[in-house]
Amino acid sequence: MSIEPGYVIAGFVVGWLVGLTGVGGGSLMTPILLLFFNVKAAVAVGTDLLYDSITKTAGIFAHGKLGNIDWRIVGTLAAGSVPVSFVTTLYLGEMDLASGELVDQIKFWLGIALLITSLSVLFRHELVKSMHHDSSLSPRAVAVLTLILGMLLGFLVTLTSVGAGALGVTALLLLYPKIHTNRIVGTDVAHAVPLTLVAGLGHASLGTVDYGLLGTLLIGSIPGIWIGSHMTGVVGEHWVRNVLALILVYVGQKLAFPELNQILGVGLLLVVVIAKLVIDARKLKLVGAE
Repeated sequence: MSIEPGYVIAGFVVGWLVGLTGVGGGSLMTPILLLFFNVKAAVAVGTDLLYDSITKTAGIFAHGKLGNIDWRIVGTLAAGSVPVSFVTTLYLGEMDLASGELVDQIKFWLGIALLITSLSVLFRHELVKSMHHDSSLSPRAVAVLTLILGMLLGFLVTLTSVGAGALGVTALLLLYPKIHTNRIVGTDVAHAVPLTLVAGLGHASLGTVDYGLLGTLLIGSIPGIWIGSHMTGVVGEHWVRNVLALILVYVGQKLAFPELNQILGVGLLLVVVIAKLVIDARKLKLVGAE
């Protein structure tokens, strides 16, 4: 089997960015496969799901050794996400995987997931800070909301491969403001592995996983993740993450709302950029005043 250099490069770039910034591979790889390599929508999602489950498996061992996983939260999330992932797979099985209708649905939900993910990356700090840490929610209410979050992630991840990373972390930070960020990240990774594995195996049963493509992507991504994780102190990952999030805003609106005029798409991006700059400027002003 010949190895396509473009796929190796794509795997390396995505792996490097994930290692450097922590932005989920699904939010990057699936749009790349769709827009740059013209991979069929269902195949791009299915292959990326198994790709994510393999690349994030190492994260479980790393976070587990550090005690950064809350297995109670993982169990609650999985109780919602795994059944919904299974049902979503059954829904896909009833569809014509090559039909324009399914392709349009996947692109729409992928675009929505990218928009939500990118905004959660850009404004995560502001969202968490706006929530009062002395939440009036009871433990039962938090558990129910965690279950609902799992259900939402099960649907989005199975249909689009996006949502298990940045979106999951942001939502968990809002629900559990008293838990340290490292533990939230570890918990999210621990939940993402079984979810992406179940969803990926579901796609495999539908024949929407390209194993040759999967292997080629991993050839690039494994060294990419290692190199990226060792460059966090060298490269300004905060700025890289923000630029990536802005790119995802633009890609997300193009996938979800292709009928929008190009000028409107650029206008949406400018609005997000201005909002981010204004918030950052106010933050610096407050720090200076102190």
